[in-house]
Amino acid sequence: MEEIEGVLIDLDGTIWRGNELIPHANEAVAYLRSLGKRIVFVSNRGNWSRRMCYEQLERFGIAAGEEDIILSSTVTAQFLRQHYPLCQVWTLGDEGLREELRLHHVRLAAVPEEADFLVITLHETMTYRELDLAFRAVWHGARIIATNIDKTFPSEHGNAIDVAGMVGAIEAATARTVEIVLGKPSCFMAEAALCQLQVPPHRCLIIGDSVESDLRMGRMHGMKTALVLTGNTKRSQLDALRAKERPDYVLDSIGDIIRLGKEIMQ
Repeated sequence: MEEIEGVLIDLDGTIWRGNELIPHANEAVAYLRSLGKRIVFVSNRGNWSRRMCYEQLERFGIAAGEEDIILSSTVTAQFLRQHYPLCQVWTLGDEGLREELRLHHVRLAAVPEEADFLVITLHETMTYRELDLAFRAVWHGARIIATNIDKTFPSEHGNAIDVAGMVGAIEAATARTVEIVLGKPSCFMAEAALCQLQVPPHRCLIIGDSVESDLRMGRMHGMKTALVLTGNTKRSQLDALRAKERPDYVLDSIGDIIRLGKEIMQ
């Protein structure tokens, strides 16, 4: 195997669970940097901005620039700015999404009836009124975009409902479906990460806790894959995976990278 030069690292369930750092995660990142590996953090956290993510990494003692953080909110904003520069957007999600949209000069609609797109992401404090406003946007013709369609994400209290719950409510009420999903495992997310790393995919390793998003994106784009068991996937689930779904490496946590680094990186 050719030497790994670039590493894509998931966040929720890999680096942290909620507001708790996964043991030795910061040391693992520092170890990879000491080997000269290029690192990019890739997350389906569409309700966060890169600034918010940078601040969380900083609190945990993990060095990164905002340019090293690829979020589904970031990729969504880039997609809209590039392909629909004149569009107006209504959002169902937390403030971090709107922060990223504004940074990319994507216009936010004043009222839902004026929106060309409804962008749905995780909304941890959603109210009925916000859900109804999103419904009105679609009822008046807005197309639906989702930052991701993950069903759950790992928190410090266990798995929590993710964007699929918000998407399901809107799809059920409007009889319309999501047209575009921008987060992992999409090509949009992979291309953004590879562009930042400037490393060919066959020399990249993706480390994450999700078979459906992290590992699938890695396989689709010819990367090596490492599954950590600190998030969405448990060891008992591995036997049910088909051969093509299995990761190249299984780690109890990202901290195992320190012990297994030579085996994995070369």
